[in-house]
Amino acid sequence: MSFETRASLRLWSAVLVLALPAAAGAWQAQPPRPAAPPPVIVVQPPANARFQQVVREHEVRDQLQKSQLEEQLRQNQTDATRRPYAANPIHATRLDQADQAQRELYRARQQDLLDRYQNAVAPPVVHPDKSPASSRSGG
Repeated sequence: MSFETRASLRLWSAVLVLALPAAAGAWQAQPPRPAAPPPVIVVQPPANARFQQVVREHEVRDQLQKSQLEEQLRQNQTDATRRPYAANPIHATRLDQADQAQRELYRARQQDLLDRYQNAVAPPVVHPDKSPASSRSGG
């Protein structure tokens, strides 16, 4: 072997000797992966609980439809009430304020019904670290 070949082999071996610990340290310096979240277990309710759930769903749907019809009637009544007072800005402002308050009340009622509906249709969620609540009460 020539001097140049030996020198280049020594140079490469020196580079590898110096690079391997740095590469190993970089590999070990990576942060550990976070633990996966615990799995969520969905428990199917028994048949009688499912029947009660369906009944609650229908009740909430009926209330939602009733509330929508009542709001339509209220809007029609408000429109009929405005006609005679359309020329008076004071009455028009008061009617606008009353209508705005009624619309906010309607939205709050609808949101409550939607929340109750969502609670009625959502299956119960049991986390693995917590035991499900007993259906029997001790008293």
